[in-house]
Amino acid sequence: MPQVSLLELVAAVQAGELVSFPTDTVPALAARPEAGDRIYAAKDRSPDKPLILMGATLADLQPYVAGSEADWVPWSTIARRHWPGALTLVLPASDRLPVAINPQGTGTIGLRVPNHPLARHLLSHTGPLATTSANRSGQPPLVTMAAIAASFPQVSTLSIAALANIYQHFDSPMPPLDQPQGSGLPSTVAQWQDNGWAVLRVGAVDLDPAGTP
Repeated sequence: MPQVSLLELVAAVQAGELVSFPTDTVPALAARPEAGDRIYAAKDRSPDKPLILMGATLADLQPYVAGSEADWVPWSTIARRHWPGALTLVLPASDRLPVAINPQGTGTIGLRVPNHPLARHLLSHTGPLATTSANRSGQPPLVTMAAIAASFPQVSTLSIAALANIYQHFDSPMPPLDQPQGSGLPSTVAQWQDNGWAVLRVGAVDLDPAGTP
C-alpha cells in the first residue's frame, strides 16, 4: 500500500486511483465518484450493491440529491441531528450522480458525513468520495490499516509523517495503525419513502422502526 503525503493522496484521488482512510465505523475504501467502478473491481463487489457517497459536510453532498426546498426540510433536519455520525441517508439522486457509484440505476444515493476528524479533513480536500468498507465482497470488514495494506497493496493511504502532521491540529490522538480504526459497527441506513424514514439497516445510530430520529 503506497503511503503518501496529503497532496499525493489528493492527486491519487483526482487520477481515479483507490485510497483508504479511517472513519467512525470501519475504514473506507474510496475513489472519486466517477471511478467507483474501480472499487467494484477491487472488491469483486456485485453491481446491485450501490456505494455510499461520503462528504465533509451536508452542503458538499447536496448537489448529488434531487429535491425541492420542501423536500429538504425533513432531510436536513435528520442530517443536522446525526451528522457527523454513523447514519447513512438514502435520498433521490440528481443527474450529477455518476453511474459508477450505482450501476443498477435505482435513482437513489446513500449519503454520509463521518464523525471522524481525519476522514472529514481528507474529504474537505478531495470533495465527496464513493466509499465502502475495505474488504473483499462477502468477507468481514477490515478494521486496521495494517490489514488493509496486506489485502489491498495498490491502495494509497497517508504516511505516518502525514498523519502526525494532520493530527497535531486535532484534539484526539493518532491511533496506532495496527489497532482497530473506528467503532467496528456499521452505519444505520434510513431511506426516505412516502414522506417518512424506513430503516433499511440497523446500526450505530438508534432510529425507531418508523425512522423517527
